[in-house]
Amino acid sequence: MDPKTLTPQKPTVEKVRPYPRKWETHTMSRIKEVTLISSPIIPNCEIQHKAPAIVFSAGELTGNIFHDFNDGFIPLFITEYSICPDQDVLLVTSKARDLWVSKFTEILRTFTKYPIINLDNDIIIHCFPSANVVIISHDLITINPKLIPNSKAFTHFHALIDKAYGQNQKQKQNHPFKFNPSKSRPILVLISCNGRVGRVLLNQNEVKFEAEKIGFNVIIFKPTPMTLMHKAYELIHSSHAIIGIHGAALTHTIFLRPGSVFMQVVPLGTEWAAEVCYARLARNVGSEYMEYRIETEESSLIEKYSKDDLVIRDPVGFRGTGWSLMNVYLKE
Repeated sequence: MDPKTLTPQKPTVEKVRPYPRKWETHTMSRIKEVTLISSPIIPNCEIQHKAPAIVFSAGELTGNIFHDFNDGFIPLFITEYSICPDQDVLLVTSKARDLWVSKFTEILRTFTKYPIINLDNDIIIHCFPSANVVIISHDLITINPKLIPNSKAFTHFHALIDKAYGQNQKQKQNHPFKFNPSKSRPILVLISCNGRVGRVLLNQNEVKFEAEKIGFNVIIFKPTPMTLMHKAYELIHSSHAIIGIHGAALTHTIFLRPGSVFMQVVPLGTEWAAEVCYARLARNVGSEYMEYRIETEESSLIEKYSKDDLVIRDPVGFRGTGWSLMNVYLKE
């Protein structure tokens, strides 16, 4: 700032939480603040960078793959192309665990060619020509091209994912499920959950059998926090169809090829979340989307509640606007 409007004794101080879920007070309260100090006193730079910095937090909900993309990489894409289009940038982060950085190394490399600077353990004074500490989000799992210079859309983000994972030709050639239209059956990936958080197909073996009888080569995909992203990409990108129950694991559909088919199994009471999260994602990546909404008799909730119970009869009326009640439908 202009030294005439500021004295060394009274610097201007701002505190910002560089995370996009501004509407969630509880979530934001757990994000580490970045302190900005404007002062005519210039620090002694130990490293002078030529590229601008984008500061973001990889804390709180990060670690859940839906939030890794919805609160992390998609907002990071929007921010970079909104603030620093056609520029190399440096990523400066807090709460980025080594395991998280290692898991998403390929994606992070598409954003920057420089090593990531971690505010939690870096004590060197870095200087940048500019720094952005506001992370921009347009909505859940989406990009509005009207709000970005050069009209960057979700298709451009999808291309970035392909750039991160689709360039390794050797991996493609060695992939056991590489599709040959004249010799192979179409591949159907059945995304399986372990049941610890609810939303599990109790008749998974029957579903697999019926799909194979129709003519699919069915592959059970059971992702865990340790699943390597390039392996998930190779499997999902090579498939022709996916079936899965509403939940974070369906975020892997971001690896689908345009023209593939995605069927979401929608449990009772999750219709809104199913639409705004994964139906939207499927359309954004160019997949043909369909859904199977289970009926009352098909839900294991009927073993706990009667048909006349508000929980079963009117999930929206029972849930109201309280997200905490979604636990009945997401976890029971």
